[in-house]
Amino acid sequence: MANLSLLSESIFIFFILSFSVNGSLSCLDDQREALLAFKDLLVGDLIRDSSTEPSLGGLETWNSSSDCCQWMMVKCNPGSSLQAVTGLNLHSLFPLQGKNSTVLASIFRIKTLMSLGVSYNSIQGEIPGTGLGNLTELVHLDMRGNSFSGSIPLELFHLNNLEFLDLSDNMIQGSLPGDISGLKNLKQLSLDANGIHGEIPEEIGNLTELRNLTLGKNKISGRIPLSISQLTKLEFLDLQNNIFSMEIPASIGNLVNITTLDLSKNNLTGEIPLSIQKLGKLETLQLDNNMLSGEIPTWLFDLKEMKRLHLGGNRLAWNNNNTITPKCKLSSLSLRSCRVRGQIPGWLSNQTDLIFLDLSENEIHGDFPPWLAERNLGTIILSDNKLTGSLPPQLFQSRNLSVLALSRNNLSGELPEINTTSIMILMLSENNISGPVPKSISNIYRLLLLDLSKNSFSGSEFPAFGENSLIAYLDISSNNFSGKVPADFGLFTAMLSLGQNDFSGPLPENLSNLSILEHLDLHDNRITGEFPSFLSQLTSLQVLNLRNNSIEGSISDDLSNLSNLRILDVSNNNLTGEIPQSIGNLTGMINTPDLSLRLPEIFKFPVEIHDLIVNWKNSKRGLSSQNRDVYTLLDLSKNQLSGEIPYSIGDLKSLKLLNLSYNELSGNIPMSLGDQESLETMDLSHNNLEGEIPATFAKLQQLNTLDLSNNKLYGKIPEGPQMDTLVEPNIYANNSGLCGVQIQVPCEEDLLPPELPGKKGDEAWFSWVATGIGFPVGLLSSTAVMYVMGYFNLAPLNHHRRRRSSPR
Repeated sequence: MANLSLLSESIFIFFILSFSVNGSLSCLDDQREALLAFKDLLVGDLIRDSSTEPSLGGLETWNSSSDCCQWMMVKCNPGSSLQAVTGLNLHSLFPLQGKNSTVLASIFRIKTLMSLGVSYNSIQGEIPGTGLGNLTELVHLDMRGNSFSGSIPLELFHLNNLEFLDLSDNMIQGSLPGDISGLKNLKQLSLDANGIHGEIPEEIGNLTELRNLTLGKNKISGRIPLSISQLTKLEFLDLQNNIFSMEIPASIGNLVNITTLDLSKNNLTGEIPLSIQKLGKLETLQLDNNMLSGEIPTWLFDLKEMKRLHLGGNRLAWNNNNTITPKCKLSSLSLRSCRVRGQIPGWLSNQTDLIFLDLSENEIHGDFPPWLAERNLGTIILSDNKLTGSLPPQLFQSRNLSVLALSRNNLSGELPEINTTSIMILMLSENNISGPVPKSISNIYRLLLLDLSKNSFSGSEFPAFGENSLIAYLDISSNNFSGKVPADFGLFTAMLSLGQNDFSGPLPENLSNLSILEHLDLHDNRITGEFPSFLSQLTSLQVLNLRNNSIEGSISDDLSNLSNLRILDVSNNNLTGEIPQSIGNLTGMINTPDLSLRLPEIFKFPVEIHDLIVNWKNSKRGLSSQNRDVYTLLDLSKNQLSGEIPYSIGDLKSLKLLNLSYNELSGNIPMSLGDQESLETMDLSHNNLEGEIPATFAKLQQLNTLDLSNNKLYGKIPEGPQMDTLVEPNIYANNSGLCGVQIQVPCEEDLLPPELPGKKGDEAWFSWVATGIGFPVGLLSSTAVMYVMGYFNLAPLNHHRRRRSSPR
């Protein structure tokens, strides 16, 4: 019994000692110091400069008086009395600071790391290869969502234990080397959304443990390597949005475990490989936007696991004579531009799981089928077909419909009452829909884009959306709307395109509430009143088009507040007064900002923003929204503007078009206009400009369209590499006395003989002697020449006298 008691006491003492030892476990000192050094590099300045304690995202637990294994975002291995740091989860600590990659140097000293995550921290510079090579135990490395640049360091490919590598969404360049074969244990490789170029090395086939390979959104070219078929454990392959060419390898059918295959947005050719039908686990097949050809195989619809099938944007052809009974339940189908003819295929009515349907750019005709209106799809894209009839009311009662695109069909009738709040995108442009827009459309609180342009809509009161509306893009141009200009929109409105209607009256002042408005187009209406000074409050404005209205008054001086303005067209109005000097302060026309309409990029299908129609080089031209930021123009033509052209206009260095024609401008052409070295078109015709054309025009190397006609200009037309090509006589017609090689009229200074060497007194004496001798000689010579040419015509005079003296 005593022995039992002694044993129990010994066990108790051992337990207490064990607890004491385990309770004092702590991380290695050098690792604690490395982490504190990292913290100081990252936020040391922030802590020292801040009067209040800043939020450190968990780093506030890192201090020298505590065990680093107890710190937030730190994981240790508890296998020994001195615990080693094995994991750091440092995601999104300070995503806006933009630290250099050298900030990671101290972390790379912790050689026991098995997992390192530094994603979304805006880290810049090259990935430090030497430091990274120290982490030989690394299994998981996540560096996505930063600004890493340069090539992937070769040291990374020697980390033999690595199973997960994510470098996506950075600025990495260079090509993938054959050394990638060193990552034999890798199960996931994500390098998408970078600038990687070159070809995929054949050595990629040695990564036989890969389950997930993502290389999309790069600049990788060449053929898809045949060795990729050796990755038989692969479940996810994403090569979309690159420059791959040639045919899809037939051996792709060896990837028997694959569930997602995305080869979209490349330059792949040939037919869809027959071997794909062996991929029994395939759920997603995206081959859209390539150059594939041939007939779409019906066996694709026999793959029982298939859910997403996207084949649009190729040269593929749907066999309209086939009758199919799919064995799969599709949730997403794209057969855009696949030569589907006739009515919408009836077999689709049995696809009850369908959420996304794109049959645009085909030859589908007939009415919108009722079964499709009742199906509650999320996205329906049927643009560019031949649909007729009116829209079924039940289509606008769906609780799931987010996107409805029916542009460029032959739909008619009126737009039904809308009893849904789910629609985000509604595109009905270029149909024959008429009548008023139902007021219930303003109840769609999720509506972001509304395009009703080029129809026959009418009505004098457009629905009021209210300031809580999310609508960002509205295009109701080219209809028959009338009444006051609508301005009751939400604070998120970025584009209003209201041109070619019958709106009248002055511009409403509450337009100034649209603080993020970027695009305002009201051309070809009946707008009156003074030029609105409140427009200067729309400081986000990039495009202002008020062409072909009846706006009066002068251009407000504070228009220069529009620092982002790149396109200003107020031509064909009744504006008077002088062009303000402050117009030269439009900084968006001095250094074009990198701004453009970005909404289409957030959707996974093409969202249409119609071209902006402008007068460009003597004709109408559409400026695409995708590259509108490269165009800068100023058109004040066809008004009654007077005074001189402001010298400050020459400061608009990025201007590509300047049109001041058909005004009452006077004075000289400013020399500063020759400083607009980006200028492609200049029209100053039909004014009262006088004096010489500035010699600085010789610097206009991009100028290819010029009109200076109908002014009072005189003197020599400047010569230069580009000016010498502008030889059309109409460019300079109806002026006071222009000369130059462009119009083949010699200038007086070009006709003077070269001066002979000699003394000044001799030159003067010679000139007077030459005058004395030359005058009588020249008179006699000229008389003789005119006599020979018939200018004195003496013979007819004598003949006439003889006829009068004759008696008969």
